[in-house]
Amino acid sequence: MTYDIVIIGGGMAGASLALALKDLPLSIALVEAVPYDSAAQPAFDARAIALAAGSQRILHSMGVWEAMAARGVTAIEHIHVSERGGFGTARLAAAEERVTALGYVVEGRVIGATLTGALAQCSNVELLCPAELAAVQVEEDGVAVQLQHAGAPRTLRARLLVAADGGRSTVREQIGARTWELGYGQAAVIATVTTDRPHGNTAYERFTDTGPLALLPCDPAADADPELSGLRWSLVWTARDAQVDGLLALRDEEFLQRLQQRFGYRAGRFLRTSERQAYPLVLRFVREAASARVAFIGNAAHAIHPVAGQGFNLGLRDVAALAQVIAGAVARGEDIGHMTTLRDYARWRRPDYLRTAAFTDGLVRTYSNNLPPLKLARNLGLLALDTLPPARHLLAWQAMGLAGHQSRLACGLKLQVTSDK
Repeated sequence: MTYDIVIIGGGMAGASLALALKDLPLSIALVEAVPYDSAAQPAFDARAIALAAGSQRILHSMGVWEAMAARGVTAIEHIHVSERGGFGTARLAAAEERVTALGYVVEGRVIGATLTGALAQCSNVELLCPAELAAVQVEEDGVAVQLQHAGAPRTLRARLLVAADGGRSTVREQIGARTWELGYGQAAVIATVTTDRPHGNTAYERFTDTGPLALLPCDPAADADPELSGLRWSLVWTARDAQVDGLLALRDEEFLQRLQQRFGYRAGRFLRTSERQAYPLVLRFVREAASARVAFIGNAAHAIHPVAGQGFNLGLRDVAALAQVIAGAVARGEDIGHMTTLRDYARWRRPDYLRTAAFTDGLVRTYSNNLPPLKLARNLGLLALDTLPPARHLLAWQAMGLAGHQSRLACGLKLQVTSDK
């Protein structure tokens, strides 16, 4: 079979790109290894995803936000930043930035149900699932993609191959894409917790000597227990590698006590916790976001520290930028997989990668040093941030994903077949 575009990976990034391109005169194959209704599907589980305000705009422009919101999202109206044992705090507010929300918290399964429901309505997208990538051959005028689809070999040809197959990208390995990687020696312990005090749509980022600890307001989805509304949080607890097994092994009561000691009582008293999972943390980038006939998006292109919740948002900005570059090439009658087209995408995305990596990595490293003079400087910096509106606005716009070159979708505009970039 021959397509215009083959997307390897039908998770959040890959499915979003297919939807962003649904109105273009292009044929698209979306390849996913794990059925969406399987308990083993890693992309659309019950983990909470922080969506920046800019990402909400992209999803709205794609026509899926209303359906997603109807299934259950939680607005972040306030962000509170502090350091354990320190005196400084910084606060951001949606009202001050004149936006409805600084961001939203959405369960992965809600995102998945919305995206897969919308995909079913796309006449130009063929979903191949379950299908696994076996080999990629890059040719001058296209790519040949060999799959194992439903137990049988199958070969697809396309002008453009998009790698959206996650942190362990098979496409990246197949074409020998160079990456830059740095381990943190940390893992994120993820859980859902409840408190005795309503969250008030406030997100907390609390820095500790072992890493940042985040609490995101996360009301249950529309089909879950409504009694938990206002009392439910998504927890991201960054711990050193040597501490992770111990945290996972604790009884629930012991885990909640440890959490209370680390976080304090700003969010109230912790009452219950879900099962906990841990994910190793790494800073990773492909050296080039695109090469001949191949473009990388989402976790296949980059992995960053979860501090400030920028991971999926960075990937969604990949989607919006690549979709716009492809639309421009279509308008000009150019080859969508030619390096001239893909170079535009790579150049567009590089500043955002570097800015977001510097922002997240800088936070982690700044707060990992416990020298008293540096700790004093950090807390004075938080106090200054809290009292200087221009500094708060700059931080808020970075957190909302509204800094730098914005795509049409992020500006609330429909993707059009246009030569504008």
